[in-house]
Amino acid sequence: MQVKYLTDLATLVSLCKRRGFVFQSSEIYGGLNSCWDYGPLGANFKLKVKLSWWKAMTRRTDIVGLDAAILMHPMVWKASGHVDGFSDPLVDCKSCKTRFRQDTAMVDGKVICPNCGSKDVTEPRNFNLMFQTHMGPVADEGSIVYLRPETAQGIFVNFDNVQVSMRKKIPFGIAQIGKSFRNEITPGNFTFRTREFEQMEMQYFVKPGTDMEWFETWKKTRWDYYKTCGIREEKLRFKEHGPKELAHYAKAAFDVQYEFPMGWNELEGIHNRSDFDLSQHMKFSGKKLEYFDEASKEKFIPYVIETAVGCDRLALAILCDAYREEVVASGDGDGDTRVVMGFAPQFAPVQVAVLPLSKKPPLQELAMKIRDHLSQKDYDADYDESASIGKRYRRQDEIGTPLCVTVDFESLEDKKVTVRHRDKMTQDRVAIDQIETYVKDKLANF
Repeated sequence: MQVKYLTDLATLVSLCKRRGFVFQSSEIYGGLNSCWDYGPLGANFKLKVKLSWWKAMTRRTDIVGLDAAILMHPMVWKASGHVDGFSDPLVDCKSCKTRFRQDTAMVDGKVICPNCGSKDVTEPRNFNLMFQTHMGPVADEGSIVYLRPETAQGIFVNFDNVQVSMRKKIPFGIAQIGKSFRNEITPGNFTFRTREFEQMEMQYFVKPGTDMEWFETWKKTRWDYYKTCGIREEKLRFKEHGPKELAHYAKAAFDVQYEFPMGWNELEGIHNRSDFDLSQHMKFSGKKLEYFDEASKEKFIPYVIETAVGCDRLALAILCDAYREEVVASGDGDGDTRVVMGFAPQFAPVQVAVLPLSKKPPLQELAMKIRDHLSQKDYDADYDESASIGKRYRRQDEIGTPLCVTVDFESLEDKKVTVRHRDKMTQDRVAIDQIETYVKDKLANF
């Protein structure tokens, strides 16, 4: 079978709109740049991405969850360095007036306008990436707050609350999923870089001196996680941050990268943040954030190993990796090209589609009964009766449905249905009273 994988984002963007995965935000008004809405299938798919990560983190005995507020005290961002240092160097082209990031337009040591090619640009000016707003009825300097640019700080300022209330001993972690906001100057590539996005971050607190050992442990743990996501391993790699690339807080850092259609880009950052964050918040708040080890009678500021995943980026990587076009060689539409979203079953927005062969009431009623039963058993089950059975199979292939259950006229007599498999396009005849067991087994061993 001839297989073609995704080579350009435009193809995926088209499918996502056509099938209800992702829409342009405020599209009827011309859209809002770099903001996206997840449609009915996309919302369910993204929820499954989050649940996959959440379970991988919080089903361990040494990690607990948190849901911190988006708005935080302004001093949080002063302590973290975001107020003074979270900025991009911008320049303006004097010829065409285009504004762009200096570091994205360097050619042989010179800044070249990406719009018109002019070298006549202004001196760089720093532009803070945080969105600023006001709290309270009066908009003045005393009421300034920020939309958080990362979820990590909510974990750090709650370190003591969590450690005491949950009686956690070092080493332990705190995991969080939440929205963050950055006023990116050069967003783009669909949902890869956006101004409003969702992060999945875990901060693991360890004893100083054990930090690099835990850093290596979490690198392996996170790599093993990606292998469970159904992503082709050859499309993943680690990239180490060199000395000049390290963030101001980092002792060591690696990115997990995926090869998107636009090239290799970061999915997740794994960082040894040393004791920078807790030390800074102790300094600025005046509150003790040390840990006392009862066994050794030692008091220390924990080091932090961070795993920070862009939820939207991981969702995009899974979408990109799942897309394929196949020339069907035999059966199920000879010579046709079908589009398949080859999701691992845990990410498929629809796990089972139930299809009556025709719109005859007896078939409709039986098909709906089967769909309702599977839905009650906690499967994402769909019902589809429009168009020919072949077109419905193709439609389900395009949204990544692993199994299709067809109810035909024989089903009324022999109490069996035909189950068609997405990837191999093979079909089995299964007794209706065994369909739940069959689906459970096939999805578990897809």
